Amino acid sequence: MEGITTFKSDYRPYEIDKQPRHAPEEYKPKQGVIDLGTTYKRDFNSYKVHPVVIVRPLERQQVKKGKLDTVPTYKDDYRAWDIQKSELYKPQQTYYPPTVRFGNSTTFQDDYVPREIKPRQSCKPSPAVERSTIPFSGNTSHRLDYVPHRPEFKLARPKDSYKPPDQPLEDLTTHRCDFQGLVGEMAKICRPAHTRVAQGAPFEGSTEFRDSFQEWALPAPQVHKALEYVPPAGTMQLESTTHLDYVPHQATRVLPIRPASRRRNHNFPFQGKSTTKQDFPAWESCRQGLIKQEPQIPSPSGKFDGLSTFRSHYVSHELIPTKSCKPADAPLKRSLPFDDVTTYSLEYMPKKLETCPASYPSPPGYLFETTNSRGHKFFRKIAPAVKAF
Repeated sequence: MEGITTFKSDYRPYEIDKQPRHAPEEYKPKQGVIDLGTTYKRDFNSYKVHPVVIVRPLERQQVKKGKLDTVPTYKDDYRAWDIQKSELYKPQQTYYPPTVRFGNSTTFQDDYVPREIKPRQSCKPSPAVERSTIPFSGNTSHRLDYVPHRPEFKLARPKDSYKPPDQPLEDLTTHRCDFQGLVGEMAKICRPAHTRVAQGAPFEGSTEFRDSFQEWALPAPQVHKALEYVPPAGTMQLESTTHLDYVPHQATRVLPIRPASRRRNHNFPFQGKSTTKQDFPAWESCRQGLIKQEPQIPSPSGKFDGLSTFRSHYVSHELIPTKSCKPADAPLKRSLPFDDVTTYSLEYMPKKLETCPASYPSPPGYLFETTNSRGHKFFRKIAPAVKAF
């Protein structure tokens, strides 16, 4: 099979042109002298700096004369006091070990007082319904206090009759008025002509794949013959590097670090008795039954007639439509023209913008006093002169 693909047969390499590189312009220094003065150099006033005075005291050399007294101030001034031992305020021990086995009572036995278990009183209200002996009158606060009012007479507004317009309707739109069609040829159909295939025509057994791709004769694959195994001559040495270089050592058995168990062999049987089992025997308890009260309202025995209390006492009323409180949608029209006079335009007085005095090299109305060590200038405001009468 030839190793030629469609890409190899149709591809043609083209020459790659190198992209032009932008050459920077040559630097030409400007003529003249550069003014290197800054705002800091112009406004900063230099001052003379004095050396810093050392604050630490001068070293005093002690002249050794005679023997040094090694008694410190603490030993010379300190006097030991004769402090008596304070008495203990701890109460005396009132515990005495019992003479009999498990003879003393526990704190629970001394302080616990057994009480009889009583059922809790239910706080739920009784479900009994108290029936009234007085018959129901059917009067409510609405029936007693309600005063009926006659609805106001509503004037019927006559409907306006439809009046057709005098001028005929122009069915022209902006598109119809402004758009002018261009005269051109009629579009042609691009689809291929439909050729009807007869049903009785035989099928030709040639396709595009069969015509373009012919079957190639492939040679038979070669069968690989394995070589015959020949065992090596001589004997095999089964000794490894570990067997040759390893020297066995006699190691002693490591003793366990855990302590020896001190197990006591008791011949008498175990007595499974304790203070709790002897003093607190098990009580015979039974589950409390449900406290169910008998119903006080007897269940109805007769047949239900289908008439409820609401149906028997309900009185229907005529619905009165609610009057709308919304104002009418009538636009406010005034004959006088609108005057553009507001409270802001009448009462606003423009103020004069004052310039900050710090922007001047010598601010007007201020007198220069001193300059501190950091170079800050201090000014004093000049008081206005008062003329004598």
